[in-house]
Amino acid sequence: MSQEVVTQCEQGMEKRLKSFEQELTKVRTGRASVSILDRVKVDYYGTPSPLNQVATLSTPDAKTIVVAPFEKSLISDIERSIFKADLGVSPTNDGVVIRIPIPQLTEERRKEIVKGLKKISEDAKIAIRQVRRDGNDLIKKAEKDKEISEDDRKGLQDKIQKATDSFIKKVDERAAAKEKEVMTI
Repeated sequence: MSQEVVTQCEQGMEKRLKSFEQELTKVRTGRASVSILDRVKVDYYGTPSPLNQVATLSTPDAKTIVVAPFEKSLISDIERSIFKADLGVSPTNDGVVIRIPIPQLTEERRKEIVKGLKKISEDAKIAIRQVRRDGNDLIKKAEKDKEISEDDRKGLQDKIQKATDSFIKKVDERAAAKEKEVMTI
């Protein structure tokens, strides 16, 4: 039971880290990235479908995203969906593909993005600490119920704390890398 709690905590922290990494892909940098279109849904025969399931997405250069629909009849629906998603971009439609130019970020906008990035990373750290707290509560309960000794409790809490420190360090490293990417012109 005791080692299971530590393993459970590590798995929970890993999930929080993956969720954080997924959030990072949504943070816009100065470069074109198809991941900014992840939340765009297109009405495909009455069903809201992710854009990448009805079109091919590509980045021919660092400042443009090209959306090539599988069916030409969808081009206006896709364009409308991109406008509705309010991504701060203006797609242009040439009848065959949709080109989305990615505007250069101003210094002020970069700083706003970094602020948002700091909030996202702090939320991830809070989630990791929550997992630690839940694990420690389980261990304390096990000690109270005489399932483990006080020494075992302290040893397990140390293991959970080491895992917590490790995952928080990973969050900080990934956030710093993303911040550097955002601030690079």
